[in-house]
Amino acid sequence: MPEDVLKRLLEAERRAEAIVESARTEQARLIDEARREARALEQGFEARVPGIRALHVKDAEERAERAIAELERRFHERQKELRRLAEAREDDAVRDALGILTSPERCE
Repeated sequence: MPEDVLKRLLEAERRAEAIVESARTEQARLIDEARREARALEQGFEARVPGIRALHVKDAEERAERAIAELERRFHERQKELRRLAEAREDDAVRDALGILTSPERCE
């Protein structure tokens, strides 16, 4: 009878060791699979980075072009306004300059 109990205990221990070994093998397989999936996801992301970067660069270039166009528009508007003001004051400036040049104080 003690031999039967001992045999059953040894058999239970063997089954337990087999279960533990099977669990270790499954764990290693799952870890390897997770690593492969992580590498694949990382490679997929790295493959998309140039496209993402290109979109951001394109967007930044478009914003810069709009800003430049707005600055040029303002510059031309201001240039027209200054030209208009200069033309409006031209007669006064010529008259004042002639007055200064022909004033009796200048001749002294």
